Amino acid sequence: MSAAAPGVARVTMLTNPAAGHGNAPHAAERAVARLQQRGVDVTAVVGRDPAHARDLVEQAVAAGTDALVVVGGDGVISLALQSLARSGVPLGIVPAGTGNDHAREYGIPTDDPRAAADVIADGHAHTVDLGRIEGAEVTSWFGTVMAAGFDSLVSDRTNRMRWPRGRMRYNLAILAELSRLRPLPFTLAFDGGQPVHTELTLAALGITRSYGGGMRICPHADHGDGLLDITMVRAGSRLRLLRLFPTVFTGAHVDLEEVSTARARTVRVDCPGINAYADGDYVAPLPVTVTAVPGALQILRPR
Repeated sequence: MSAAAPGVARVTMLTNPAAGHGNAPHAAERAVARLQQRGVDVTAVVGRDPAHARDLVEQAVAAGTDALVVVGGDGVISLALQSLARSGVPLGIVPAGTGNDHAREYGIPTDDPRAAADVIADGHAHTVDLGRIEGAEVTSWFGTVMAAGFDSLVSDRTNRMRWPRGRMRYNLAILAELSRLRPLPFTLAFDGGQPVHTELTLAALGITRSYGGGMRICPHADHGDGLLDITMVRAGSRLRLLRLFPTVFTGAHVDLEEVSTARARTVRVDCPGINAYADGDYVAPLPVTVTAVPGALQILRPR
């Protein structure tokens, strides 16, 4: 039996049982077995609902744990970030979701819970930035990308639909929103400067490069530079948006004339009737102020 790295002797593991179409509990079992084999003491917790899970995370952070390990996808990681931000408690990830954009960014194995557990047991903590969203009644942290515009309208519609289930519901929501595609009147202010009024299809503000399961919407984002990487898309027709879509998976879209980019520490974003989504989840209606917060998170990743 090999010993755990200094500083990682006991961890709290939060599992989202619904993640990965119900595969997360199996991933958690394999990760627990490997961590125990490596000499790490594991306290496993499962929330009844998001509010209960948030309470469990806060209790673990307050009580003291060498790391909080999340088994699931980007949604449950986002839940954990609300308590881990600026806490000094490292985040460990056992990927078991459908997108896994956090894990992809930090080189954590996405197809082998035992290998992900080894990363945690090795105990190499890396300091990274987080994004903070401040709205009229909410302050929320995110680790990947905040987006507003066409993709948030698709998410709004998906959340309203009750049929069909799974990916097909999202695909139908895309088709419905494509039929209603129109330029949206955005107002953006970068680092406290004068507001810029422009028509966009969507705006994405990234701490990291990808969202939506590997779409490199902000391909030049650096999770350690203290800045937001902003991608603004002006594809005003269905045909232009459909032609642009495949290039997002490689990041080549930023070279197209319909796309512009910027970097800033803080961005004020407004567009009437549009909601902000971050790490794949609803956050708040616009307007919001989004800030890159340097060194807000410790994350366990391969050396």
